[in-house]
Amino acid sequence: MKKKSTAVLLGAALLTVTSFAMSVFAEDTFVFKHGFDLDYPPYSYIDDEGNTSGFDVEMAQAVCDYYGWEYEAVPFNWDAKDAELNAGSCDCIWSGFTMNGREDDYLWSKAYSDNTQMIMVASDSDIKTLADLAGKTVGVQTSTSAYDLLNDEEGQAELCSTFSSLEVYETYTIAFNDLKAGAIDALAIDVTSGNFLMSGEDGYEYLDEALGSEQYGIGFRKEDTELCEKVNAALDALVADGTYDEIGQKYPEIYDYLCLGKDAEDVEPES
Repeated sequence: MKKKSTAVLLGAALLTVTSFAMSVFAEDTFVFKHGFDLDYPPYSYIDDEGNTSGFDVEMAQAVCDYYGWEYEAVPFNWDAKDAELNAGSCDCIWSGFTMNGREDDYLWSKAYSDNTQMIMVASDSDIKTLADLAGKTVGVQTSTSAYDLLNDEEGQAELCSTFSSLEVYETYTIAFNDLKAGAIDALAIDVTSGNFLMSGEDGYEYLDEALGSEQYGIGFRKEDTELCEKVNAALDALVADGTYDEIGQKYPEIYDYLCLGKDAEDVEPES
């Protein structure tokens, strides 16, 4: 009898905890802590006035508006993302975050954007193909898909071995400035980020050959299944009411790559 009573009490306690957890997300007192790269335009960045900007930032804010949650921005250097998430400083990593190859490392939302890794060069460069990168200095941002591809034996490590050097940068903005200054010969970059950096700039282009392709999602801690499900539900609602498309149109550099609510053939595969 004592064992039965204990089991009943434990069951009731667990039900109370579960009900409380569910109610936390439903109430407008919940603070959604959005973790993102502080310099990954056009998905997430800090603008010249010090404001948080970008497609992912606006979408995260829209999810908060949908549920009545309070939004809290948690910008960080990209290589600190796991430490920030594991420490509980943020609830998710939502910042042009590649799902491919990381499927088992996080609990993922549904994919919301496609992307391609490309090589950017000056238009007057003698580099016209990937083979022309032999003996050249190539830049890349640390901890990105392009970086991983160039260091993966099953990816583009063989190509990378032909470079004179691979220069690793904290942000693509810094790397692009070095490309403009002639400090590097080429830049391995996500096409959507590259499109943003090249907007308003003349004299830069991509090689025709792509390094690889991927999809972006929102990475949660594996135990945060309820929060992930609620964000997924909000994304569906924001697609249905046109908010996702409306926000996307503000960012023409990535608009053709947004994949929620689109058939695969409707999404731009590469630049």
